[in-house]
Amino acid sequence: MPLALAQLQDIGDRITDRLRPWSRSAEFWVRAADIYTSYKVCQLRAGFVKDEEEREAMWEQQHELGAQKMYSLCSELGGLFLKAAQILGKPDLAPMAWVKRLVTLCDKAPATPIDVVRDVVEKQFGKSFDDIFECFDVEPVGSASIAQVHRARLKLSKTDVAVKVQHPGAEKLMMVDIRNMQAFALFLQKYDINFDLYSATKEMEKQICYEFDFVREAKAMERIREFLRVTNKKKPPVIVPRVIPEMVSREVLVMEFIEGTPIMNLGNEMAKRGIDPGGKIATMAKQKILTDLTLAYGQMILKDGFFHADPHPGNILICKNTEVALLDYGQVKAMPEGLRLAYANLVIAMADDDFLRTKESFREIGIETWSIADNELEELFQLSLRMFDTRLPPGVTAMSPFAEDSSLNKVGVQSFPEELFSVLRTIQLLRGLTVGMGLRFSCAQQWKPIAEEALLKSGRLKAARSRRPRRSFVRRLFSSDNENQGT
Repeated sequence: MPLALAQLQDIGDRITDRLRPWSRSAEFWVRAADIYTSYKVCQLRAGFVKDEEEREAMWEQQHELGAQKMYSLCSELGGLFLKAAQILGKPDLAPMAWVKRLVTLCDKAPATPIDVVRDVVEKQFGKSFDDIFECFDVEPVGSASIAQVHRARLKLSKTDVAVKVQHPGAEKLMMVDIRNMQAFALFLQKYDINFDLYSATKEMEKQICYEFDFVREAKAMERIREFLRVTNKKKPPVIVPRVIPEMVSREVLVMEFIEGTPIMNLGNEMAKRGIDPGGKIATMAKQKILTDLTLAYGQMILKDGFFHADPHPGNILICKNTEVALLDYGQVKAMPEGLRLAYANLVIAMADDDFLRTKESFREIGIETWSIADNELEELFQLSLRMFDTRLPPGVTAMSPFAEDSSLNKVGVQSFPEELFSVLRTIQLLRGLTVGMGLRFSCAQQWKPIAEEALLKSGRLKAARSRRPRRSFVRRLFSSDNENQGT
């Protein structure tokens, strides 16, 4: 290529890079405004329709249209919006039409070409690619918004590993996306939703910045792995991959490769093995998986205050003998001591159906609310269940904090601690797994003994109180599971 032409192309590339954030922002706002406006128009039209079935049909049609538009926004813009799809693609946060569309976006980010991957690895480790790996799968196991993962074999140790490599340029675009999302959150909480959404996006921004540092992720993975090993003397409830020493940099992370079935494919895998996904054997296996996963989270959150904060289905594998592997430690959260103990108090309040203690716990946590309800204590308790427990009432398969019948319409949340959003998101994701498995399960019931232990250790709970007799463990956890075992 002639020098002059090459220089012109370089100038053009630089101009494109500078304009890309502006064009991306413009595209987001055009699409977001389209989705929002279509829902407001439907809301207005539905207000003039008296027949309930006709109104329901209108909303179903709108949800289908909205789902397609949201899918296009997330899949075509990628980046942060793939993470948004993971959060929204759950039956307790979005209409079922949205869930069916958005759940297919898990690990669907465009893959970085293999030659770029090779360059990143060699630059980060200062070695030839072929000197590090005996073999390296060209096709990634999965590609998400920040990085993609390849299966490989190390040349010296002959060990099968997972190699996580960042997408070049992803961090800059994500910061553009989060600024737009924060502006949209401020608009929504001013005009439509009685909840502090802006604080949620600020916490998201903080977590995303952390995710681009793989050295931090490796340290977090090793800390959680060691904590669960020490806490559970016999066997940890979940498998945490082992980091390969001396093979960690800010943009590349090499770890033990875990064989397993993605939890989303569990039903299909059972069917292949001749197990009825709705039968008793399958139900017992699902109960064990959910109990182990939730136990790990209870221990991390309430005992250590440092936890894996991204349990979406793409990060959970089911290994042999229904063992659970928890992957991807880019999003972890350290809770302040006072908040951890205040949350432990709320867990006990929810497990005991204690309305007054729930209100006191909200105040201690720093959740500021206003109320227009006569039965404020009951509505506040119901709101706490929607936000912080996985249980569902009989016959209910979705319970969103933002639904029309939510207590949020009677008890508004003016201020919500940023540090607690990771817990809130974790609970919502665990509830999504609970619903997907067709179980009725209370994480508050399972976590109550752990919460009591945490408060007892801090001197805030008398020993006699912590030893109250309880119903059998399994009976408490799955007290309503017989209603939905056929799912």
